[in-house]
Amino acid sequence: MKTVKDYIRTIPNFPHEGIMFRDVTTLFGDGAGFSLAVDQMVEAAQGRDIDKVAGLEARGFILGGAIAHRLGCGFVPIRKAGKLPGSKISEAYLLEYGEAVVEIHEDAIEPGERVLLVDDLLATGGTAEAGIRLIERLGGQVVGCSFAVDLPELGGATRLRAMGMDVDMLCAFDGA
Repeated sequence: MKTVKDYIRTIPNFPHEGIMFRDVTTLFGDGAGFSLAVDQMVEAAQGRDIDKVAGLEARGFILGGAIAHRLGCGFVPIRKAGKLPGSKISEAYLLEYGEAVVEIHEDAIEPGERVLLVDDLLATGGTAEAGIRLIERLGGQVVGCSFAVDLPELGGATRLRAMGMDVDMLCAFDGA
């Protein structure tokens, strides 16, 4: 019986020398693998009384949309700066070599709504932390963070748990 990890390919030295890129497109491209991942993420979310699923750009949209559909709730995209029309709020975060910004529509989450944050991979946790801050600025309550892949050596789960977050991952890979 295959696990989610079995569907994810590793591409050495991408995008830079020494990086082991964990490619989830092979997971998404396989019907059984994709269903397995969504089923397991939905199962982990049970009992959290979720109003919305927020997905981080871009692969978090794929998983987040499917999870929201299965949970019967709304989906909210958290996008890179400049991609959303209309009124939005922004949150900057640090990258290894600079800064990035993510945005969410001002009306995407109502105060008190319970939100599950979803992405494909958790590395340092910077993007997820920025997403959490956006949701909280709109008055939402993040009831969990769900990822298909964890890279534990990079400390993202520890970072999010230090913020008081419940963090679920389907699998982990050693090495960055």
